[in-house]
This record gives sequence, C-alpha cells and structure tokens, in this order.
Amino acid sequence: MEPEVKEALIQLRAGNNFLLSGGAGSGKTYSLVSLVRSIFDASPASAVACITYTRAAADEIRSRIVSRNLQVGTIHEFLWSCIGAFQKELKATLITVLNDPDIKLSIDDAAVPEDFFADKKIEYKEYLLLREGIISHDELLPVAYRMFRDYPKLKRIVADRLQYIFVDEYQDTSKYVIDIFLECYRDSANRPLFGFFGDAMQAIYEDGIGDLKAYVDAGLVREIPKTQNRRNPESVITLANRLRTDGLKQMPSDDNNAPNMKDGKIIPGNVKFYYSTGDDYLIEKLKANLGWNFSDPRATKELNLTHNMIAPRVGFAQLMEIYDKDRILEYKSRLTSYIKDNNINEDFAGKTFAQVRNRVIELAGANSKKVLPTNTQAEFIAQNPELYAYAESLMFEDIRKLYIDKEQLVDDKKDDESVVGRTASKRDALIKHLHRIETNISLYSDGNVGEFLLRTDFKIQSARDKIRLKDAIDALKAMGDRTIEDVISFADKSGICKIDDRLTQFKIKKAYVYYRAKQIRYSEFQKLFEYLEGKTPFSTQHKIKGREFENVLVVLDNGNWNNYNFEALFTGDAKDSVLERTRKLFYVCCTRSKNNLALYYQNPSADVLRIAADWFGAHALEKLA
Repeated sequence: MEPEVKEALIQLRAGNNFLLSGGAGSGKTYSLVSLVRSIFDASPASAVACITYTRAAADEIRSRIVSRNLQVGTIHEFLWSCIGAFQKELKATLITVLNDPDIKLSIDDAAVPEDFFADKKIEYKEYLLLREGIISHDELLPVAYRMFRDYPKLKRIVADRLQYIFVDEYQDTSKYVIDIFLECYRDSANRPLFGFFGDAMQAIYEDGIGDLKAYVDAGLVREIPKTQNRRNPESVITLANRLRTDGLKQMPSDDNNAPNMKDGKIIPGNVKFYYSTGDDYLIEKLKANLGWNFSDPRATKELNLTHNMIAPRVGFAQLMEIYDKDRILEYKSRLTSYIKDNNINEDFAGKTFAQVRNRVIELAGANSKKVLPTNTQAEFIAQNPELYAYAESLMFEDIRKLYIDKEQLVDDKKDDESVVGRTASKRDALIKHLHRIETNISLYSDGNVGEFLLRTDFKIQSARDKIRLKDAIDALKAMGDRTIEDVISFADKSGICKIDDRLTQFKIKKAYVYYRAKQIRYSEFQKLFEYLEGKTPFSTQHKIKGREFENVLVVLDNGNWNNYNFEALFTGDAKDSVLERTRKLFYVCCTRSKNNLALYYQNPSADVLRIAADWFGAHALEKLA
C-alpha cells in the first residue's frame, strides 16, 4: 500500500478530511482506487461516493472496484441524486435562484413567478426547457448549494447515506461544490468525511476552485503530498519541478514497473527548444524535421493556445471568421465608440442600425470620416452586401449589445456534466447546442445507447422506433453538406436534440450571429467538433489535461491573449495573475510527454533565449532556418 494511502486512512480514522496533492503523472486516481479498496476490505458495509472528472473515469473506477456500497459518477449526477426527490424544496429554491440577479441564470428579463412550477415535476437533463420543468447543468450547482445550505434535513439524509465522499481532480471543481462539502457541513456533528485528489498546479480553468489552501490553513482539510512521477521522463520531471511554485518537487517512481522506468532506471527523455527569427512561421518544417507521426493523434500531439492558425488547417475557417473577424460588428463598435466619446445623448430607441448610422454621420459633419467604415471594414461590407443589409435592418439597441468572441466558439473547457463540478464554458448557446447534437450522434455510433437516451427526447417503445432512430442518426451523419440550420431543425424534429430555451433566446438576442452561422455548411462544425474532441493531430492546450502522449509539440504563441504571455513565462515581466496562469498552462502541456517534448517559439527575445538555455541547457536550443 502506498504511504499516501496509509496516511489518508489515518486521517479518516481520526475524523479528518484530507487533500492528496500530487503532480502530473503521480497516479492520483490509482491512489483513490487503492484507498476505496482498503476501506471496503476493512469494512465491506461502508458507504462510499467517488466523484470523478469524466464519465470515462467513473467507468474505470467501477471496473476496478465491485461493491454495491460504492456510488461513482460525476458531480452533477451525485448532486441530482441528493436533491431530485425533494420536489417541493427544489421548486422553491429554483425560483429563488432564477430570480437572483447575482447568479444571472435567467434566460430573459422577466421574473419567474412563484407558482411557475406548481404543476410540473422538475427534471434534470442536458438542455433547458423551463416551461416543461427541465433544468440543465448551469442551474443544478447553485440550486444544490442553496438546498444544502437552507435545508438541514437534506444534509442529514446525505450524511446518513454516505460515510465517505471522494472528489477526483478537485482543483477544477466549482466553488459551489466545495462550499457544499466544506462550508455547509462545517458545523455539522453528523457529516461524511471528504477526501480530495488533485493538483493545484494543474488548475487551468478559470471557474474551478483552484486550490484548497484556505481550507488547509483553517484546519478543515489535512494535506498529504504525493511526490512520485510515473509518467514523465527525467528531463520533463526536471523541467516540471522548475515550474512548480508550491514547494512540491516530484521524483521518479520507485516502482520499476512504472511506465517511465526501464531496466530499473528512469527513461531520460528528450526536451528541445526550437525557435525561428523573421516573418516565416516554420512549424511545418519543424514537424518534418522531428520525424514524428503526426497522423496518429493517440501518440503525437501538436498543442496550440491559439486557434486561428489551426482553423483553416482543420476546416472551420468560416466559423472562426464569424466569431473572430466580423468586420460589420467591428464597424458597429466604431460607431458606438464615437457616440460615447462625443456625448451624443439622442434617444435611439426603436431605430434601426441604418437609421442610427445615418444620423450619427449627419451629426459628425466634417468629421464624418471617423464614423464611416475603415478600409478593411468597407471592403468586407462590399463583399457581403446581403449580410450588411440584414445588419442595417436590425434594431440598433439589439446590435449595440451584441458581443462575440472566439472563445464562444472554441472554448474547449467542457460544459456538460461529464466534467466534475464545472460551471458553464464560454461557448454560446448555438455552439453548445451543436455540440449536443454531435455528442448524441457519437454516443449512439459508439454503441452507448443508454447514455444517448438519457440525453435526448427520443423514446424507444418498439422495434420500429429502433429502426427510426438508426435512420435519423444515419441521416444526420450524412448532412455535412447541408446548412447548420437544416441540421438543427432535423435534430429537433427527429428527437435527437430538442431546441431548448437557450437556443430560442439566442436566435432572438443574437439574431445577427445566428443569421451568419445558420448558412454555413454543417461539415465545418463537424471538423471543429473533431478538433476539440482530440480526434485530430492538433489539440488545444486546455483540452489535453489528464492525457499523455509519446511525443508532444508545444507551440508558444501568445496570439494576442490578455490572459497568457509566454514571453513573461521566461522573463517574469507580467502581472502575477497572468504569470501564474501561463505557468500552469505550460506545466500541463509539458507534462503530457511520456518521451519526447519539443517547444517552438517564433521570434524570441534575447532574454527568452538566455533563460531557455538555463532551463533546458544550451544544447537543447536549436534555431530553424
């Protein structure tokens, strides 16, 4: 038995919550499984819940531990199992949450009346249809937190049912979840014991708790460090230890059967820092020189922070253009900035975009050039007259409020309940809906029909229904050349993926974005989905957390992001928050490698090269030409 597992058992016997902190590749999930087995070996009647990061992780734990007293699932599944039966309290709390302006879950501006759910049973599903009493992931977390906070009976029932609750990848868990476990139960005489497994250095999602330092300092949780590394070669472990700032230093596993050990010695591995100068982006030349098989996404990955360069290579350039380079919306911003900067206080209510534009040009007079489109914007408008005419017809107040960003398209932080405790990603309602369509297709195609039926409105009551379902899925798969709107409509009518409240509101509030996106071939989204699901040689640097590959290429490109700065990673010249965020992301990227790690940096400064030579060794630096 691992010493960390022994220490966790000691803490549990003493009635203490614990935190098992381990770096990348330390085998934290292995420790979790070992701990649960030890508990059942000592007391088979013990009641244990394991909250996992993904359903795949849940399935793995179930396959390794057989006990009728073990409950394994995602945080959403767990919380719903706790609150779903208490319909009266659930309805009252849901009304409160939906009407709370600080939580911002309402889909429109109207208050939800107290009797709105009087004749409905609240259900939890993949989508939101309030008029039918269906809530989704976004509502579940705050509703569950308030119910645990406000109803002591609920806390007692859960405590009576479970002795131990363990959370894997705790750092990515919503604060709502941590507050349920550590705040709501803080003063309870009867409570489960909680164990958390994870790594604060891998907290790369903005909406996760990040770390439990405050709870450790307050004595609510006892920390147990796990220092071994079973995944990475020696060169990557050395780099990873340079990057950590929490004092945890990893060392090779003492298990000769660990993947990174061979003949009793740790694999040395290979870390190289490639760079180029000038305007030429030499990534393809580098990939050819490396000699890796980039067509095998299971063994080799190219990791990118920015998606812009990847979009045309993968095949979703038009979608990226909508969310990242809409020149008409740029012009709208130019116009609204002029209105604000020049204190134009006219009431534009009920006016179209065209009417307001013409009025502002009139008011600008000799300065009208400042409110006309720039050359780039004018060229785009000339190339898209129908689109511009549609924009002109929209109410100015509607288009004025419209904000889009590429993160609404390509945010790769999962937004469904397969991820432990996560709040919603930045994907907008349209993109989330398209992801649900493709996910449902994938579930059925992979033979996971039970999971598919949980996520859809499709009902199988006869053999004929099974045939109808197969025909519908086959039809959707073949609709790549049809428009996005055609696919949404077919998926809704066939019951594969119903149009929910959020998409309905999106069509109204973001009509301009929907107008553009609905006309694009669905194959563009299919390509985006494959990319974000890791089914291409390319991957985003957020997506690969928890994964491992023989060969990893990390492209160090800031891409005009405000949240990350790779130059600052080396020089330290940035805000602490940006530096910390970048260091964690870089740590996650580098520690995916089981053997070879290559880094590419275009036009590094002299300071970056100097520090890179210190980090990797001068022999590891190579200039591409």
